[in-house]
Amino acid sequence: MNHVLKVENVKKYYGSFQGVMTKAVCGITFYVQEGEFVAIMGASGSGKTTLLNCISTVDQVTSGTICIDGKDITKIPENDLSDFRRERLGFVFQDFNLLDTLTIEENIALSLIMNRVKAKEIEDRVMMIAKKLGIQDILKKFPYEVSGGQKQRCACARALINHPTLILADEPTGALDSKSARMLLETLMEMNEELQATILMVTHDSFSASFCKRILFLKDGKIFNEIIRGNKTRKEFFNEILDVQTLLGGDFNHVK
Repeated sequence: MNHVLKVENVKKYYGSFQGVMTKAVCGITFYVQEGEFVAIMGASGSGKTTLLNCISTVDQVTSGTICIDGKDITKIPENDLSDFRRERLGFVFQDFNLLDTLTIEENIALSLIMNRVKAKEIEDRVMMIAKKLGIQDILKKFPYEVSGGQKQRCACARALINHPTLILADEPTGALDSKSARMLLETLMEMNEELQATILMVTHDSFSASFCKRILFLKDGKIFNEIIRGNKTRKEFFNEILDVQTLLGGDFNHVK
């Protein structure tokens, strides 16, 4: 069994005013297999964003290990982390993080340019991924000239272009209207099913989570529950998510 991501007994504590310790993540262990589409859910303050920050190498764990593609990222020297992120991880952000001074094509190609891939190969790879995501007609446009849904598809193309080991999505539908959100989620699902992309998505939104294959629910920095879609319809899975959220309590978003 090929575990792309291994999170083992991870703890993340923050020191605060007058020596008070905040325990954001409290001994979490879980694994993600190659080709999975997993959501991490939890109310505000449950630790889901902190956990994602640790997995993405943006933040360091207090203790425990995180292995991506067999490499313990907690032991990678600080000056090598940006290379690891660029080569092994893909990111889909809530606010797109596109550069307005670059065309859609240039935004998608940026990591390949930084990795000094040959120009012809860059052109071919950008066109291939753009066709798969239905944005080949807007490659020469700038981000301000396209819709929110097209920007998000550009962000997905940029996340996929390097064939990353793991794609991390942080509340990817948060800035989108319901139609664009559905389009993005269907795109992520296609990326997972057709391109075998391994995706870990943090969300507080039950509609978004219902597109995933497995969901981990966090509460107070620990795993509270886990559910698997299996052969259920998306509607059945959505209702199961709502049932767990009712048990969890806290601030969730149920309707799109």
